[in-house]
Amino acid sequence: MTHREDRRTAPTGASADGPGSGAGAEDLSADVVVVGAGPAGSSAAYHLAACGLDVILVERHELGRDKVCGDGLTPSAVRELVRMGVDTSTWQRNRGLRVIGGGHRLHIPWPEQASLPSYGLARRRAELDRDLAEHAAAAGARLLTGVTATGPATTAAGRVIGVTAKPTARAARPGIPRPATLRAPLVIDAGGVSARLATAVGRRKDERRPLGVAVRAYFRSPRAADAWMESRLELWDGPPNRSDLLPGYGWLWSVGDGLVNVGLGSVSSRAATTRVDYRAVFKRWVASVPASWAFTPDNRVGRPTSAALPMAFNRKPHYADGLMLLGDAGGMVSPFNGEGIAQALMSGRLAAEAAAQAAARSTAIGREKALGQYPAALEAEMGGYYTLGRVFVALIEHPEVMRVCTRYGLGRKHLMRLVAKLLSDGWERRGGDAIDHFIQLLTRVVPAA
Repeated sequence: MTHREDRRTAPTGASADGPGSGAGAEDLSADVVVVGAGPAGSSAAYHLAACGLDVILVERHELGRDKVCGDGLTPSAVRELVRMGVDTSTWQRNRGLRVIGGGHRLHIPWPEQASLPSYGLARRRAELDRDLAEHAAAAGARLLTGVTATGPATTAAGRVIGVTAKPTARAARPGIPRPATLRAPLVIDAGGVSARLATAVGRRKDERRPLGVAVRAYFRSPRAADAWMESRLELWDGPPNRSDLLPGYGWLWSVGDGLVNVGLGSVSSRAATTRVDYRAVFKRWVASVPASWAFTPDNRVGRPTSAALPMAFNRKPHYADGLMLLGDAGGMVSPFNGEGIAQALMSGRLAAEAAAQAAARSTAIGREKALGQYPAALEAEMGGYYTLGRVFVALIEHPEVMRVCTRYGLGRKHLMRLVAKLLSDGWERRGGDAIDHFIQLLTRVVPAA
C-alpha cells in the first residue's frame, strides 16, 4: 500500500491474475477497496481517507435507499460519530431508556461518562447512510454508487487483490461505465449480512452463534415528541399473558419529522430456522397499543420490513489473505440488544487504523502483522462482551427466565443500571464506576468470542 496518489482511472486490457478481467473491462487501483457504503464501510472509508490513503468506496445502490433498522443511536454510536466529525446538530436527540415490563416502568438516563456522551440520537437509516457516505467522500474517498461488486479478484494462491465490479442495472448514473476490476492490496467486505466476498472465499457463518430477527415500520404519531427510547421487554406472540413470551423486545422512539420508528426484535441462541411469523407478531403487537398513539395503517409510512441480524462474531476470520470483514459482514450485531450501528462504526475505525499502519510498513511480513492487529482489536473491544451476550440469549430463550427477569428484576434500580449498561454497550472499558469495573471483570474471565 502507498499513500494517496493520482491514479483515478487506468484502463487496461485483459489480465491474467484476476477472475474479472477481460475485453471491455478496465482496472481501477487504490490502496484499499471498501465494498458497501453502510455505517461500517463509510466509517472505514472516512478514516482511511483521513489517514491519507487512497480508498474506493463501492455501493450497489444509489444513496438514500432504505434498510431495516431501529434507527436508534446509543452513546456508543454517538462517540464514533463525534470521532468522525459528523455534524449531528439537526438529528433527533434522546435522554435515555424507558424500560417497560412485568408491571414496571423505569426511566434510565444516559449517564455522564468519561468516554461516552450523555445523550443518544435517532436518524432514519436512509438519511444516516447517505450522510456518512457523503462525509467519507468529502474526506477524500472515491465513492462509486450504482456499482455491484460481483466477486473477489484473487491470486493463484487465493489472496484477495481486488474485486470485480459492474454497473448496477437500476442505477441512473452508475459510478463506472462498464465492468471493471478494482484492485487494491487490501479489500474490505462491509456488504452486510450477505457478506458476498467473504462467502466467495469460503468464510461461512457459524450456525452456533445467535441470530436475531427484526421487523419495523414508521408511523406518524403524537409519540414523536417523546424524548426517551422506549423498550418493551415483554414480547408476546399473541394476547399478553395468554400466549408465549418470546426472547426479545419491542421498541418505539422518535426519529424526527413527526415520525416514530416502531419495531420488534427477537433472538435465537443458534442460527436455526424459526417457525414464528414475526410480521404477524408485529401486526398483533401494534394493534394492541393505545389508540391515542395512532399506530394505524393510515398513519403508517411505507410497509413493515424485516431482516436478519448476524450476531456475536458469527463469521470469522475478520482478517486473512487481504480481506477484512466489517459490521454485519463479520457478525458484529450485539446479542444484548440487536444494535449494529455502533459496532459497525467502530469496526470501520479499527480497520482503518490497522490499514494505515500496514501502509507504513516496508515488508510484506510487516504489513501482515499490522493488518493482524484488526481482529485482535475487535476481540479486545467486543470479544468478552459478546460471550456474555451469548449467555444472556441462552437464558432469555426460556420464557420462565424472561418472566422472572421482567417481574422481579426491573424493580431493582441498581440491577437495572447494570443491565442498562450491558444492553446499550454503555460501559467504560477503562476506569469508570463500580458497575463498569464489574463488567470489565466479567468480560476478562469469560472465554473469547
